[in-house]
Amino acid sequence: MANQQAFADVTEIMTGYFDGLYHADTKRLADVFHPDARYVNMIEGDYMNKSLSEYFEMVDRRTPPASRGEERVDRILSIQSGGTRMAFVTASMKMMDHEYLDFLTLTRDQHGWRIMAKVFV
Repeated sequence: MANQQAFADVTEIMTGYFDGLYHADTKRLADVFHPDARYVNMIEGDYMNKSLSEYFEMVDRRTPPASRGEERVDRILSIQSGGTRMAFVTASMKMMDHEYLDFLTLTRDQHGWRIMAKVFV
């Protein structure tokens, strides 16, 4: 990344992202997603392209992995800088009996870093 502070900020966003998913907490997720973000599921046979509000409706209907006592397994695989206003994060996580690979595009505006697009398999 361009500097250590940007790296720390993006890492903090990812912590909120992982926390929000593990607890199925859309209030936490709203802090890390841009309001115009897109959610794209590329799992074969299960394609979805949703707005943030549509995605949050799905998350709200989930039983949180935390409440089922699932082991929390998530990690950042890479962070790439796109200058001072864009970053690309590759992350992996295991939850709900599936291993996910997420490609997240983050942008920085007057509100800080936020996830603009989530594409995963």
